[in-house]
Amino acid sequence: MSTKGDLTRSKILANASQVFQRKGILATTVTDLLNATGTTKGNLYFHFSSKEDIGLEVLQKAHAAFNSFLDEALTGPTPGAALEHFFAGVLERNLAKGANGGCIFGNTALEAADTAPRFARLVQHVFNDWISRLESMVAAAQQRGQIRRDLPPVELAELIVETIEGAIMQARLQQETGPLARALNALRVVLELDSFAVSAPEGEAR
Repeated sequence: MSTKGDLTRSKILANASQVFQRKGILATTVTDLLNATGTTKGNLYFHFSSKEDIGLEVLQKAHAAFNSFLDEALTGPTPGAALEHFFAGVLERNLAKGANGGCIFGNTALEAADTAPRFARLVQHVFNDWISRLESMVAAAQQRGQIRRDLPPVELAELIVETIEGAIMQARLQQETGPLARALNALRVVLELDSFAVSAPEGEAR
């Protein structure tokens, strides 16, 4: 059972995440966090030693949630189908939250790369993990002949991540999700993701 302190800590993290997503972790002030969480400075520092620690924990929780999304999204009767399911999931995930906020990992990468190494290292780990998981699926799809084979799996995985992140940035800038939908369609073409890839051979398990 959660204690009152656990609930307060969770509330601080949830509200801080919303502010960080919109304003950026480094640009957010302690006053911003106090206003967003409705707590006192003493209470905030009772649960966290610094704003940096709040930011790191928010990113860690976001990473865990994103991994859960990948676990669900990268599934299908074939590797090609799993990639298609992933693309559809990315679009659905971003449509659900609209164009506001962008990607907390991409936002933090731009904000922290040159000045905040702890944040930069954590975000780099997130992207490396994402690319690695896509690389495995891309390699499996190539072995089935479901996507192009003339480029290494890691290069295609990097292209997918970089295209999605760039499209999310454009969607936020333009305040509409069209750039992401168009980018995902372009990835399907570039990957040469064949339509038959989304259907499993008869009798093949998921």
